[in-house]
Amino acid sequence: MEHYQMSTGKYFYALGLSYKKADAEIRGHFSLDDNSKSALLNQAKVSGIESLIVTSTCNRTEIYGFAEHPYQLIQLLCDNTKGTVETFQEYAYIYKGREAISHLFRVGSGLDSQILGDFEIIGQLKKSANVSKKLELLNPFIERLVNSVIQASKRIKNETEISSGATSVSFASVQYILNTVQNVTNKNIVLFGTGKIGRNTCENLVKHTKNEQITLINRTKGKAEAIAGKFNLVVKDYANLQEEINEADILIVATGAQNPTVDKYLIQSKKDLLILDLSIPKNVDKNVSDLSNVKLIHLDDLSQITDKTLERRKQHIPLAESIIEDINSEFSAWLETRKFAPTIKALKHKLQDFKKAELDTQRKKITDFNEEQAELISNNIIQKITNHFAHHLKDDTFSTDESLELIKKVFQLEETTKHV
Repeated sequence: MEHYQMSTGKYFYALGLSYKKADAEIRGHFSLDDNSKSALLNQAKVSGIESLIVTSTCNRTEIYGFAEHPYQLIQLLCDNTKGTVETFQEYAYIYKGREAISHLFRVGSGLDSQILGDFEIIGQLKKSANVSKKLELLNPFIERLVNSVIQASKRIKNETEISSGATSVSFASVQYILNTVQNVTNKNIVLFGTGKIGRNTCENLVKHTKNEQITLINRTKGKAEAIAGKFNLVVKDYANLQEEINEADILIVATGAQNPTVDKYLIQSKKDLLILDLSIPKNVDKNVSDLSNVKLIHLDDLSQITDKTLERRKQHIPLAESIIEDINSEFSAWLETRKFAPTIKALKHKLQDFKKAELDTQRKKITDFNEEQAELISNNIIQKITNHFAHHLKDDTFSTDESLELIKKVFQLEETTKHV
């Protein structure tokens, strides 16, 4: 079970790319929108992959799943993105077994986030698990693991100060604005894109800038209006994007397109314009930097910003790691019980065969054979025997592997090696 083998030749892997080694452009090549995620999952199902989840955020794109070889998962990713196997090999990482489990715990608990303590990824993991479950691509192993990571995330939020204050990319963008723009309360701000990052950025803008001159634009106007109503902000049609950009002092782009949604040709004004691109792949064409009045900042730049609260959060890493270790140990204990579940099931079936044969014999011998009573007594005995073996296998003083082999040998059991 060192590598958590699910069935013969299949192991648990975590693989992908993150901000640590791949810049925004490279991550953009491997980013997955909802349609490409769906295509990947359906392709996995057809190709015989039994269980996996897929996440893609501004910081990372990852696959967690079972396969005979990680290349099967890499190929799925490359087939459904602009990325290539060669690029993946240069910038990506692959974890197996225990390392893969530990990696998922760190990612879901905010310890591996681009900004320490950013827990937005946990929502992505929940959503990804639900999507895989609907497609019957979520086995008990990964489902239990994700639930354990969610539990660790909640405890770290409640029991440490690692996420004290706002720590997300959306907050970092607002913090950058506050630190670099004078009289921000009086500046015209345009927020283009009202997905999750856009919504969070909007909330932080209203809360921290005290600015009432914020305009929201989204391709689907209704989504922007739903957010604007909450904060009493202005919404403009997508058709007015160029006009609003040329009135803006600050443009925040949080669209989720696969290609740039803003380029230098939309900018006709000569006034100073700060553009923050919070999108992966990048949604602001780098040609805007040709304009002397434009300053372009991407989320990778924002993540380099440090402050006093970040240093304070780092002090809580050991406590967060101890919480992860605690819950990871519980998961490992559960996994051990799954290890011998097939053998116990096979043993029960064997005992049921014994029962059936014996009852058939007794029916022929006894004229007033009590069928109901015989069934009840024999079933109770079978349950007691299987419980006894299960308790023995849970006992740390005995070698589980040796005990399993002995039980299989004595009862001549045939059972699969499927553990999860």
